[in-house]
Amino acid sequence: MKAIILAGGLGTRLRPLTNNKPKPMLPIGEKPILEHLIDWTKKGGIKSIVLCVSYLRESIEDYFGEGDKFGVNIEYAISNKPLATAGQLKTAEEFIKNDFVCMYGDSIFNFSLRNMIKQHSLKKSFVTMSLNEYKTNLPYGVIETSKKGRVINWNEKPEIKANVNVGCYVMNPKVFNLIPKNKLYGMDDVIKKAMKKKEIVNSFITKKGFTDIGNKESYKQACDEYDKKQRRI
Repeated sequence: MKAIILAGGLGTRLRPLTNNKPKPMLPIGEKPILEHLIDWTKKGGIKSIVLCVSYLRESIEDYFGEGDKFGVNIEYAISNKPLATAGQLKTAEEFIKNDFVCMYGDSIFNFSLRNMIKQHSLKKSFVTMSLNEYKTNLPYGVIETSKKGRVINWNEKPEIKANVNVGCYVMNPKVFNLIPKNKLYGMDDVIKKAMKKKEIVNSFITKKGFTDIGNKESYKQACDEYDKKQRRI
């Protein structure tokens, strides 16, 4: 099985940190984000990786090469313009023959990829999505009312839960047939199209979480969490 890592985004919300390097090359500890992802992928049993690159791709290619130093084999799918998540995935089609893992290149994951792949196979899924149980508290009192407007309950700053997409998938290669070539196309569009066609889309729910490095605040948080973890070792 191969893994595709989407590493071609512009990282606009992290500027000026990404003015001279792509977001996946920002360091967490002594390694770039992308190296942490490759290490996690290898730990999950996958040593053949396709990197979808675009923005400042030379810095990625120069650092990782063909992957020898990292114990993996790396190939590159190149786009010359932003294509969004699924559009970028489409550029790797020629490298894929069997079921594969796809992940976003701006997150740190902390769950068992092996177990996710195993579940995908057992359930004969078309797509398996990794989800995380996200909890937050609403900053307001929530008031329940009857149909006639009578107040029947006051719930002050309640906790709400939802399963959120963390950006890691196991996919059947036929998913490429759902993605237009060389166009901006989101992964949500692909999943919705698959469900409309009655394909089996399953979830793999984890409570161990992930770190989404989408802006300066979350990047700082990821760095701080990594430093704390290293101090405990």
